[in-house]
Amino acid sequence: MTPRRPHALLFDLDDTLWPIGPVIAAAETSWHAWLAEHAPEVTQRYSIEALRARRMALLEQRPELVVDLYRLRRLALEQAFAEAGADAAHIEGAMRHFHVQRNAVTPFGEVPAALVELQAMLRLGVITNGNADLEVIGLHHHFDTVLASARFGRAKPDPSIFLAACEAMGVAPRDAVYVGDDLRLDVQGAQGAGLRAVWMNRRGAQHEAGIAPDATCASFDELLAWVRAQMQH
Repeated sequence: MTPRRPHALLFDLDDTLWPIGPVIAAAETSWHAWLAEHAPEVTQRYSIEALRARRMALLEQRPELVVDLYRLRRLALEQAFAEAGADAAHIEGAMRHFHVQRNAVTPFGEVPAALVELQAMLRLGVITNGNADLEVIGLHHHFDTVLASARFGRAKPDPSIFLAACEAMGVAPRDAVYVGDDLRLDVQGAQGAGLRAVWMNRRGAQHEAGIAPDATCASFDELLAWVRAQMQH
């Protein structure tokens, strides 16, 4: 059967539009330095790694927090402040500082120009499990719909978040394509909701058994070429 011409293209954010690992590492370092200045009792007791371990332990206890990693970070920090006897008045400032640092991302080089071209062809949207702020980053104007798991209450790969985004954009799932770097969360999740899925595989990773993307691209230039071909149908 000939593929349908897509009406909407939806994106994951972290590691799809920009690399996130170095950003989070730098944000954690800056955050810990901020805490050392304003709440030294916390950093005397907890290293960056120890704070991360606290978050992971809390997530094991409360798996529902996977939908809102910002809230997970805050709750774990509240625990650390309480155990260290630090002034809880600094928690809000600490979270604001992390928010700024976490959004200091730099899109992959070809992404800004490709988004302009893609936006001229079809409607664009976002589905994310993360806490990126597109207004702060400066890319919000490209997207008709931005749906974050923290606001929606369910996270990828749950099909409901994909279906809700399609509904918000006024398109049927079969007329939408999702683009993301994670085979399970993005590709399998989107396909399970009836969307087509493009795997953004910049690192040349191996496919996983049982997951078959509708297309695999190593860059947004390749994605742009694939979308152009789909628009000919």
